[in-house]
Amino acid sequence: MVCGPRMSYCQCDQNLFPASGSPVSPSVPPSNSPALFTDRYELTMLDAALADGTAERPCVFETFTRRLPAGRRYGVVAGLGRLLPAIASFRFDDAVLAALDDHGVVSPATLAWLAGYRFRGRLHGYREGEVFVPNSPVLTVEGTFADAVVLETLILSVLNHDSAVAGAGARMVTAAQGRGLFEFGSRRAHEEAAVAAARAAYLVGFDGTSNLAAGARFGVPTLGTSAHAFTLLHDDERTAFESQVSAMGPGTTLLVDTYDVPTAITTALQVAGKGLGAVRIDSGDLGAQAHAARRQLDAAGATGTRIVVSGDLDEDRIAALAPAPIDAYGVGTRLVTGSGHPTAGFVYKLVARARRPDGPLEAVAKGGGDKATVGTHKRAGRRLAGGRADAEVLQAWDATVPADHRALQVTAMADGEVLHEPSLEEIRSHHRSALAELHPGALALADGEPCLPTVHDHPILEESHR
Repeated sequence: MVCGPRMSYCQCDQNLFPASGSPVSPSVPPSNSPALFTDRYELTMLDAALADGTAERPCVFETFTRRLPAGRRYGVVAGLGRLLPAIASFRFDDAVLAALDDHGVVSPATLAWLAGYRFRGRLHGYREGEVFVPNSPVLTVEGTFADAVVLETLILSVLNHDSAVAGAGARMVTAAQGRGLFEFGSRRAHEEAAVAAARAAYLVGFDGTSNLAAGARFGVPTLGTSAHAFTLLHDDERTAFESQVSAMGPGTTLLVDTYDVPTAITTALQVAGKGLGAVRIDSGDLGAQAHAARRQLDAAGATGTRIVVSGDLDEDRIAALAPAPIDAYGVGTRLVTGSGHPTAGFVYKLVARARRPDGPLEAVAKGGGDKATVGTHKRAGRRLAGGRADAEVLQAWDATVPADHRALQVTAMADGEVLHEPSLEEIRSHHRSALAELHPGALALADGEPCLPTVHDHPILEESHR
């Protein structure tokens, strides 16, 4: 229905399109709780379920993607280490409740229920760094409907963003073929997204980030020296290089493309000597300039000086630069923005529920063509043959895991307590192991089909329970 210009609301849904009027004053004090990182309809569903008595029904929700981004052969799970603490601190404190009350989001009875909320269920998830394919249940949430429904938006926000960056970053690591990779994307993203992106990139094999918050919060190695502004600040390039070497030592990285690269390299060697750590080139034909720089450095005896390049790099440009004598790549825009990391496409769907608090779980599923879901509480395993993965197998939750399957899910949280807290280095190691199980063709950058088929080794629901 198209709303007329004089209508105060769209009559198709008065809740979705409320009547116009004076906006609610944003006078509520800020809260550190993540509880308002929630779509309104999560709480209106809760409100109705509390009123009709279904809110306490035991439920199972799954987070999965129906398809990978076009041409991608696998995805990489990231974000669980950020998500679990957020769920543990997910509280509706006084400031949050006041905001909900002022906006009339839910009833007074639901406000009272939310005041005592803490997640009381269980979370089972794929470990960070794990590979996933369509229909992989990367996160399973067990709890009452009330417990689980309010977490949907937060779960999807974290996992969709971080896994998208990790998927793109993993391809860049493959393209780099063991050369260094530095994450430089902070200025191209929301300030909090930049921190999350730096963490996700490090998990899949990047060597460090320019983002100091990622270093302080998560222990990601940080790096960085100077930008063109530092060179332009000084009266000439030599003075700028002398200042930087004086402050940071000859092992620093000097940016040599502000004016003329060969001249800058000559000046850099005169200032820092043969012990110059690296030169960085940020513009122009990076491959040709890297070849010329390597010849110039070697001729001067600076054989240990590394060459770093940057400038709108992605996995395809990195792969194309493979023949050039480049030691490391700085990657920003194409890693941390949607132009480089299409969304992971995760959804959060109810797959089982009981009719009463002490009743048995029943599979439920949504119809609707390509958006149909497969009900049942599922266990996931990766079937291995000769050390290589050949299928993603989904079984009923209580099924026995076959000996040739690697179980993919770990219990990450129970009754509000975080149970799974691997270190970043453990996650990086797990990611390498997960990739090593795949057939070598799965790592190809060219467009292809998902690297593993998904096998449903359980009765598939034929029609949704209503």
